[in-house]
Amino acid sequence: MRGRILIVDDNKNLRDNFKMCYKEYDITEASNAEEALAILKKPNELDLIILDINMPGMDGLQALEKIKGIAPEKKVIILTGYSTKNIAIGALKNKADNYMEKPFDIKVMREAIEKELLDKAGTGRFGDMDVTDKIEHVRRFIEGNCFKKITLRDAAEIVYMSPKYLSRLFMKKTGMGFSEYKLKVKMAQAKKMLQTTGLGIKQISHRLGYANTESFIRQFEKIVKSTPSNYRKNCK
Repeated sequence: MRGRILIVDDNKNLRDNFKMCYKEYDITEASNAEEALAILKKPNELDLIILDINMPGMDGLQALEKIKGIAPEKKVIILTGYSTKNIAIGALKNKADNYMEKPFDIKVMREAIEKELLDKAGTGRFGDMDVTDKIEHVRRFIEGNCFKKITLRDAAEIVYMSPKYLSRLFMKKTGMGFSEYKLKVKMAQAKKMLQTTGLGIKQISHRLGYANTESFIRQFEKIVKSTPSNYRKNCK
């Protein structure tokens, strides 16, 4: 299941960019603390809250205290553009789970998100996860990032394994190699888009990260035993 995140920041551009950079997650937005608290008071399945410190009205530290009162099980990453020791101490004292400075590095933020989602899922810290949990997490990572160029090294980093060790375990647990599974996921998405959208073959190829449409067509034909065009025709 994809991680469900609430991003709370009064900067709409930041929220829009966040959604664009982290399409693998289900993201809900709030432009201020009051709006975020209203969302949390209703039934929800949020796993993680990313909360800015400096907002008009109720600030992030005040909101954090209230969030932990309403939903103590929710994971919270505090964001701030003000790199001061006091803010960090205040955030951690109010039970923030992590602390990030703006502007944040996209990869570093993704690693922080993955870490908190693993803890929320009850699998514990990375070192406490068993092999099955780690491989399942890698599978979800591949599926959630099928429109992006990801490598074995990227996947290995999120579960704190060496690429070589992950490759061996992934083959043992899934019966296929990392690249083979990644390709299988891409082709499943290609079939879905051919069935449900009016996108052209070149557009689908581009969305799936292919620089060359002919390469996409060759791989699709090899796996599906049909050209993308014929597959679409036969689905109608």
